[in-house]
Amino acid sequence: MLNPVWLNTFATVAASHSFTDAGRQLRLTQSSVSEHIRRLEEHVGRRLLVRDTHSLSLTADGEAMLVHARMILEAMTHAELQFRSPRLRGRVRLGSSDDVALGPLPSVLAAFRRTHPDVELEITIGMTGRLYEHLDAGSIDLMVGKRRIGDPRGIPLFSGQLEWLGLTGTEVDLEQPLPLILVAEPSVTRAVVLDSLAAVGARWQVVCTSSSYAGCIAAARGGLGLTVRSHFLAGRGLSPPVNRAALPELPQVEFIALGAKHLSRPAETLLQILQNSDLRGEWPGE
Repeated sequence: MLNPVWLNTFATVAASHSFTDAGRQLRLTQSSVSEHIRRLEEHVGRRLLVRDTHSLSLTADGEAMLVHARMILEAMTHAELQFRSPRLRGRVRLGSSDDVALGPLPSVLAAFRRTHPDVELEITIGMTGRLYEHLDAGSIDLMVGKRRIGDPRGIPLFSGQLEWLGLTGTEVDLEQPLPLILVAEPSVTRAVVLDSLAAVGARWQVVCTSSSYAGCIAAARGGLGLTVRSHFLAGRGLSPPVNRAALPELPQVEFIALGAKHLSRPAETLLQILQNSDLRGEWPGE
């Protein structure tokens, strides 16, 4: 039988891409992490990870094992929460960026609701930068969104590739500054995009600023310029520019779950479900 402790260590290593970071999250020594991975590989008789001094990656068998590990750990978490804990009551104030809310969040909320039907959810949708402010001010209990530049807090969930989007058929004039449609400050996406452009010496002009992604999509559909969204949320009527290969490359962004310093039991439970859900690693979209 697969040891759930080994599986949890394996899933954490796969999500963090580091034995050291996994050990820190699990409060284990690096040697203990290595031992768990070794024993899991011996048990299944397959090599699951390829590791050198600079990188760590999953083998094909490792990718298959990660799917099973997440399903097993999530099922165990749900069972433990339902049968070992008294029935939860109360309210959880959750903040979510709209890209997460329109992407992977519904499945997590459904799982939480099935297990804890007496807990009221109060969901605030907003720019990730604002969610950090709400969390620090104590107006929400936890948040899911992009990791803020320079902020180490939060449990890594998944990574999303940023993409250029414009009106379908758009060909960008590379002799002119890039016409940008971006969300207003404070915005993690805005900061990441502008920092990436500055790093390669690209020229740009912000032609439209919106308080929401919906406004950015509307402006892009109107042909005002280019906007940026995670690859799993490409807007209807928009697509990457025809000459996208000539545009500056955009980075991946990391999505996290972050709780307040003092959480109620319902909020702590939802944070655990997020941490052990199948969002950990690389969420490809639907």
